[in-house]
Amino acid sequence: MDIVTGAIAKLIPKLGELLVGEYKLHKGVKKNIEDLLKELKTMNAVLIKIGEVPPDQLDSQDKLWADEVRELSYVIEDVVDKFLVRVHGIEPDDNTNGFKGLIKRTTKLLKKVVDKHGIAHAIKDIKKELQEVAARRDRNKFDGIASVPTEAIDPRLRALYIEAAELVGIYGKRDQELMSLLSLEGDDASTKKLKKVSIVGFGGLGKTTLARAVYEKIKGDFGCHAFVPVGQNPDIKKVFRDILMDLGNANSDLALLDERQLINKLHKFLENKVPRHN
Repeated sequence: MDIVTGAIAKLIPKLGELLVGEYKLHKGVKKNIEDLLKELKTMNAVLIKIGEVPPDQLDSQDKLWADEVRELSYVIEDVVDKFLVRVHGIEPDDNTNGFKGLIKRTTKLLKKVVDKHGIAHAIKDIKKELQEVAARRDRNKFDGIASVPTEAIDPRLRALYIEAAELVGIYGKRDQELMSLLSLEGDDASTKKLKKVSIVGFGGLGKTTLARAVYEKIKGDFGCHAFVPVGQNPDIKKVFRDILMDLGNANSDLALLDERQLINKLHKFLENKVPRHN
């Protein structure tokens, strides 16, 4: 996906130049260019995430969508270059991909770009085309949900949704021992350090349910809390996202953040959090 993200990364500053340059574009044209920039930046962020997926695991719909975005990015770049040539005689970048692989319906856009009026129509048509590409991807993703094979559900996940009332007294002495190990009572400022307790045993013995029972009883002693399953082969970024969501710090941009950004976000959120005292 480096080719796709590279094409958009190269295009974004060119579109920005149309906004700040002395081209005296109509207000409506500038608005369309701004919308186009926002759409491209969002798509580029998604493409970066798609690029992290191994090629053999890449969803076919994502690949088709990425190809469409690449083709459109070439069209937009050609439109901008041709406009600059017409207005200022500036030669387009020699390294541009030109019309390579362009779909037929977009070539008509280039014929419109003879002046500022022409680029207005071209940008408007491209914006519409880009929106259709985005809508088509969303529609295909939604339609594909029903055909996705059902995967086996990790039995540990059931413990996440057991009602608190069902957990009361479920393990008797064992949960009391765990609560004692994790208790903050008697701790002074110098001893308030990370505590880690391992619950070991064969699968199906109820380790996750026991952990959940203890969690429900002691979570009120802390300024913030989260109960997140990890698994044997964890997706680290998903774990960080789940922690942030459980802490009530969920934002729509979490899926776009890399591991370092997620760690920074979590660190910043926890910076001023301290255990509560009863």
